[in-house]
Amino acid sequence: MPNFCAALNCSRNSTHSVLAFFRFPRDPERCKKWVENCSRSDLKEKTPDHLNKYHRLCARHFEPNLITKTSPFRTVLKDNAIPTIFDNPSLKRSNNEKENKDAPEAKKSISDSQSEATKDNTEATTKEISESKNGDGVDSSPQVIDEETLNKEYLKSLFDVVVMMGTQNIPLHGHSDKEPRSKSFTPTNFQALLEYRINAGDEFLRKKFEGSPGNLEHCSSTQLQQMLGVMENCVHEELLAEVKEGRFFSLVVDSLVEVGGESLLPLFIRFVDKTNCLREEFVGFLLFEGDVEAITERLIAEVTEKCGLDMQYCRGQAYLCSGVSAMKVKAVVARIAELHPLAVLTPCSSCSLNICLANTMTFTGVHLVMSTLKKLDAFFSKSPLLQNQLESAISIYYQGNEEKANFLKEACDSKWTEQHDTFEVAVDLLEALLLCMDSVHDNEDHKWSDEVAHNAFVISEALADFEFVMTLVVLKNTLSFSRAFGKNLQGQTNEVFFASSSLTAVLHSLNEVYENIEVYHEFWFEESINLAAALEIPVKVPRLYFRKRPTSGEEIQPETYYKEQVTIPVVSHVIKELSDLFSENHLKALKSLSLVPAIMGLLKFNTAEETSADIYKDDLLNSDTFPAELHCWKIKWKHGTKDVVLPSTIYETLQLSDVKFFPNVCALLKVLYNLPVFALTNDKCSIAKQRLTTYLEDTPVHHRNKSMALFFINCAIKHDMDSMVETYLKMYPDSEPSENRD
Repeated sequence: MPNFCAALNCSRNSTHSVLAFFRFPRDPERCKKWVENCSRSDLKEKTPDHLNKYHRLCARHFEPNLITKTSPFRTVLKDNAIPTIFDNPSLKRSNNEKENKDAPEAKKSISDSQSEATKDNTEATTKEISESKNGDGVDSSPQVIDEETLNKEYLKSLFDVVVMMGTQNIPLHGHSDKEPRSKSFTPTNFQALLEYRINAGDEFLRKKFEGSPGNLEHCSSTQLQQMLGVMENCVHEELLAEVKEGRFFSLVVDSLVEVGGESLLPLFIRFVDKTNCLREEFVGFLLFEGDVEAITERLIAEVTEKCGLDMQYCRGQAYLCSGVSAMKVKAVVARIAELHPLAVLTPCSSCSLNICLANTMTFTGVHLVMSTLKKLDAFFSKSPLLQNQLESAISIYYQGNEEKANFLKEACDSKWTEQHDTFEVAVDLLEALLLCMDSVHDNEDHKWSDEVAHNAFVISEALADFEFVMTLVVLKNTLSFSRAFGKNLQGQTNEVFFASSSLTAVLHSLNEVYENIEVYHEFWFEESINLAAALEIPVKVPRLYFRKRPTSGEEIQPETYYKEQVTIPVVSHVIKELSDLFSENHLKALKSLSLVPAIMGLLKFNTAEETSADIYKDDLLNSDTFPAELHCWKIKWKHGTKDVVLPSTIYETLQLSDVKFFPNVCALLKVLYNLPVFALTNDKCSIAKQRLTTYLEDTPVHHRNKSMALFFINCAIKHDMDSMVETYLKMYPDSEPSENRD
């Protein structure tokens, strides 16, 4: 935006002049003299700060010896500079009389200078000012900056501010969306930081933004959205460069979140990087709206168009959603598996199998249990004093069993609501939890805040519901069959390999339970009644059941109700979900882990990888040479490594210096390593999910922004401002930032 000279009868501006423009001084006395000399009576009531911020005088109104050039692009005034050269004769006489009463010679010199200035109607160039000062032709005023350079530097400043705000998690808007954005309210964070940068000396922003108060606005929302889009593209390009080079990847969809008034699914990409580490990176949010087909198309477009990846190289999928959203996401995942059969559905290493199975159930009782567990986790994370209160309750209930009490106390110090044995621990803790909640809610010693006491009451009401007790007992007993299996899946590589062989036994046990559901339900119902009796909880059918169904004249018994509404649905769901999670292709992939040397050793090198790896033959560098190469691989580890510890993980195997001599084996191991069932190499590789959690916890819903979340979570990315500017100008060649104002 051009600067305009504030002097009366002076029409110079920075667009059509190479002259420097100077801010009014903040010093009150000197600022007053500037106002008087420039003959602007309308500025007399303005404060020095206001004048300094919004008004300028061009260099033609100052004696040349008051101007100093500090750099090719910067010209400053001396500290005591007063403008004295004006084209108003009456002002000229007035100023000369007031400021030069005792200096007639100086008065004459100034008058001569003003006369010379009046005669010359052309604007003074840098050369003219320099010659009048030194007579040696040296350039002492700022060089001309062409419009293209100025525009690029201006855009670079804007991008720099947005990147800083994103990486530091500063919302673009510093107020609620409900607050009107009038000038009487605080400006947005973005505008405030731009103004601060201008005041700190950003000359390019100053030239674009400042002129008159009415034009001092942040860039338009349209331009800002364009910039955010460009920045997202640059982040994706930098973030996924290694994915494109390695080709293969997997998709992980996290739990539903609310951002910008929309329900969105966080999307992560898993891949093996150049150092052969398994990494997981956040690439954006997926709008969770419409039917399954619409969401599927949107997901594929996100991966292919925005991220620039090829879905034919997707080798795995996992989702961490719960409840109703999990059913729809599962349908989306199934649809993608139909289009790309090698994109197998697997459990995610960051979530225990039993919790994953429970989260996908949509039954009312299960939802009550899972939501209460989340509330318990949030409740005890608020203060260590609450944790101490729970440990005291455990000590009371397990006075005669110190070993059990210590085990439960130790479990409570960890994330017990997310473990393989969560439901077993919950049953053992139930009495202590209810005692703790009642004690906090009573708040007899006024130790807790009203909010904490209220939360304790809400949780105690859920714990004291027989539907909760019965569902918890059913989950505990049903998922006990998959507990060891799920734990092995999150164990060492050899445990994962042998777990794939034990799935048949797990499903056989669950099917036996289902076939004898009457007997098992009778035992589980009795266990629930005994637990409820200890807690003085009445055994009854949920009130909601009677509200949904009109009275039929026949009273349903609690045992019958919970068999039909809890036990049978839970057991059948677990059987179906396990069958879906461990498809034929998934099990073949896990059996291919026998390529890991330590597993080959455990199997006495008697393995048949050719058969299990057949599904990945197109991913090999040369499938024809794979059998011979595999034979050499076995011989190497069987006879050539006596007294050497065999690599026990995919990562350790890929770090071997001579693995490059087995290109097909190396390629197959990298493909397998992409599957979400395998744990990430180290904590550094999982930082993206941790930062997403931090962003959601620290950022109010109305301040969340999809693009800013991407920048915050991927703050380690190196941002190339020049590249962003060039990309922006290519995408929006006709955009003129200085004119796009809201």
